[in-house]
Amino acid sequence: MRLWLIPMIYIVVSIACGLTLPRLEHYYLPTFTHDMSVTTAQAFLSASGSGMLVLAGIIFSIAMVMVQFSAIAYSPRLVAWFGNDPTMFHSLGIFFATFTYSMSTLAWVDRGGDGKVPLLSGLLVLVLLVLSLLLFSRLVQRLTDLQIINVLSLIGNRGRQVIGKTFKFSGGKPDPAYRAPSSLELARLGPPLQTLTYSGEPRAIAEFDIDFLVQEARRTDGLIVMACGVGDTVVENTPLLSVHGTTQQLSVKALIQAVRLAPARTFKQDPKYPIRLLVDIAIKALSPAINDPTTAVQAIGQIEDLLHRLARCDLDSGYVRDADGVLRLMFPMPTWDDYLTLAFDEIRQYGVGSLQVVRRLRAALNAIADSVADEDRRESVRQHLRHLDEVIGHSSHDVEDRVVALQEDRQGLGLSRKPARSH
Repeated sequence: MRLWLIPMIYIVVSIACGLTLPRLEHYYLPTFTHDMSVTTAQAFLSASGSGMLVLAGIIFSIAMVMVQFSAIAYSPRLVAWFGNDPTMFHSLGIFFATFTYSMSTLAWVDRGGDGKVPLLSGLLVLVLLVLSLLLFSRLVQRLTDLQIINVLSLIGNRGRQVIGKTFKFSGGKPDPAYRAPSSLELARLGPPLQTLTYSGEPRAIAEFDIDFLVQEARRTDGLIVMACGVGDTVVENTPLLSVHGTTQQLSVKALIQAVRLAPARTFKQDPKYPIRLLVDIAIKALSPAINDPTTAVQAIGQIEDLLHRLARCDLDSGYVRDADGVLRLMFPMPTWDDYLTLAFDEIRQYGVGSLQVVRRLRAALNAIADSVADEDRRESVRQHLRHLDEVIGHSSHDVEDRVVALQEDRQGLGLSRKPARSH
């Protein structure tokens, strides 16, 4: 549901309740009244209604602060994440509902000069008022989420979630449904019998409906090969997928709906995206305008944790089989080298001038190399360490600073552990 519909639903429901509930209470429950004076009830309801408008204005101010601060201090890609918080829209809806129902109840106080104050409607306004204050407190608390350690933790948690959902395991072993195809299966691929291209304005691929695509391929006894990966931006005439091994045409509309697009990248099925955000925060912190290498060191800690988890995954999971073990879907997935390049190259390029950053990079790379079981992956990590050594050797640091830079330190600058290892 579109987020702007949330407060609209609250407004519509509150107007409907305001037009019916006080009227029903007045005619069918005339004895249910409160003993407070008419002037006190009118003052209470007027203050409740007007106060909600003030709170609504404060909410917009909080939203602007969160959006501007996250864009300037961290990354523009975090704007939508903080600005589209459903809690904010639910709060606006409750505030508007409290205002509307307060005004509706106010119209039935001393109705016809009877001097009565409706009890149930007054209690409902009180409940809405308390709920509004609780939501307001929650939104103020949300401002603490803008602290850098909380932002990095939020991104890291989303990354851990998407890694767990993307790479499926059973008993510590790769799921057979995601087994890579054999050379014989690839040889039978043959030319595409149906090709689907994208038409429209640029969009990012948010996710694939894998179950639906597998079912469609199985129904026609074919194989669907995705030309783009999750996170790719598609433009006019970009190939999306091709269908092989069947003579039956698949529904173009259904295939398009199975490739879900969004205005920008999302966390769904995209383990690269949280790493991308963490790297963005790190390199922005390393810019001369900000010059905050400690933030970069904290971001490296989250990146290292994600890579430790990826190192235990079967990254060749871009192949999906049906229940009979027949290959039905292929889609591009990043390799181990892709993850390493994304995680470390830009931080190394922008952070080579900071002893704190290069020491933390060395500690992260050495820890990953020690934990990786696959020799090819370990060699890739060692190659990044050698590249880091080479960059330090060509940097503007003097001899003594280079010696310091070649030590690994999980704090960046704080606790030297080992000199440079030979790789």
